[in-house]
Amino acid sequence: MSVHVLDEGMLDRFASLALAHVEREYPNLLYHVLSSDADVRSPRELHPVFYGSMDWHSCVHGYWLLATVLRRAPRLARSAEIRALFDRQLTAEKIAAEVAYLHGPLRGIFERPYGWAWLLMLAAELHRQGSAAQRWSDALAPLTRAIVDRFAAFLPRATYPIRAGTHFNTAFACALAAEFAAEVGDTRLAGIVTTAVRQWYADDRDCQAWEPSGDDFLSSALIEAECMRRVLPSAEFGVWMDAFLPRLAAGEPRTLFVPAVPSERSDGKIAHLDGVNLSRAWCWRSLARGWGAGDPRSTLATKAAAAHLDASLPHVSGDYAGEHWLATFALLALDA
Repeated sequence: MSVHVLDEGMLDRFASLALAHVEREYPNLLYHVLSSDADVRSPRELHPVFYGSMDWHSCVHGYWLLATVLRRAPRLARSAEIRALFDRQLTAEKIAAEVAYLHGPLRGIFERPYGWAWLLMLAAELHRQGSAAQRWSDALAPLTRAIVDRFAAFLPRATYPIRAGTHFNTAFACALAAEFAAEVGDTRLAGIVTTAVRQWYADDRDCQAWEPSGDDFLSSALIEAECMRRVLPSAEFGVWMDAFLPRLAAGEPRTLFVPAVPSERSDGKIAHLDGVNLSRAWCWRSLARGWGAGDPRSTLATKAAAAHLDASLPHVSGDYAGEHWLATFALLALDA
């Protein structure tokens, strides 16, 4: 298995991919409710910032990728191009139009919860960079507040979690929202997320991990574990994890250790399976940090992460079905 390192060459590759698609308006898959003929408008008219990358959420996390590259490699040749993009796009006027869109009729569930979570990750990354990104962070702030308010209203009324391995997964969204809350010191949101996560997952035992499904890009088992790792105290998480995946040290459930095999990468749904490999690698690397060096689970997790990266890291580009989003999950995995 390969050794995977997030170096400047890899960051440059990821940045070049994102820069090629965040302002690419077509093809475009709109999540858009029409209330009248007046709502028949182009993606750029509807979303003056996040109109590219095939869909709104992919464009948002394309910006997150680029912001992360700025922090990790500020002297990269492409950094000037990223800063120019942010100066051009992350303006008060354009963000105001994005906020106005959210408040349109029947748009209360727009991008819930996946796009919401990624918007908060972008806000967290800009906040992390302090004065270097202050102007962009300030411009984004009204949209950030609107998404925080939507999370705060939604989570207490969500009786049940969503365990699908796709955009609707609540553990993934809460893991990212928790990162935002920790970064900016939003104790109210952190409390709301923790309460919801405990209510949904605290009693889960002996996960069978029947995955992946044919269009999963998340492991419903591993992302639940990663979410719980982020919100529970370490000792409590250890007890929960022992009950949730009790045979992990023996390599069970086996499916979690075996990379998915995409049969046709030009098929937008089947291409999701490269995403499940990359997101599993992210989870495995993150979870491995919580176990001591002598713990067999740490060794298994590290090997599983490498196997999943071997399977899908070479395929983050090549077909737009995956190219408009996969580098984001590769960056998550390598940066873990």
